[in-house]
Amino acid sequence: MDHFPTSSLSSTPPQRTGPRDPGDAWVEGERGRFWGRFGAAGVLAWDPARGVLLQHRAVWSHNGGTWGLPGGALHEGEEAVEGALREAREEAAVPSESVEVLFTSVLDHGYWSYTTVVVQVQESFDPVISDPESIALLWVPVAEVDSLDLHPGFAAAWPDLLVALDGLAEPR
Repeated sequence: MDHFPTSSLSSTPPQRTGPRDPGDAWVEGERGRFWGRFGAAGVLAWDPARGVLLQHRAVWSHNGGTWGLPGGALHEGEEAVEGALREAREEAAVPSESVEVLFTSVLDHGYWSYTTVVVQVQESFDPVISDPESIALLWVPVAEVDSLDLHPGFAAAWPDLLVALDGLAEPR
């Protein structure tokens, strides 16, 4: 487990004092450089009453200062859903027992992939900044997500995710 300093909202990355996971590394290929040797995953937590949970990324992080999903590098052998829920718990205190997995969306570049795990909140919770990777965590109404400065990967995925969420929100 990594240990971070408690005052972590600075513009410089925290110094790690514990061992790194082997998945915490960059991979490079013809489509660019991406974080997560074994891929990465994040949680799009959707609460029909409050919107979606977004993370304002620390300025020292890759594409820092943008809004995205709690998530990160997968551990070796870790399934994407498991990893996304672990990362969301670590970064935003998202309780896996309070959400239901609805579907996943995968961006696969061959040498690297990112899985968005879309969950519906079953029991309301307040997110908590629990590591230095976040400036803020905020429930954002679905209609207002586009007004934020989004992480480029999330910005590219958002239109398709929005269509899927709209389909779930329609009366049955």
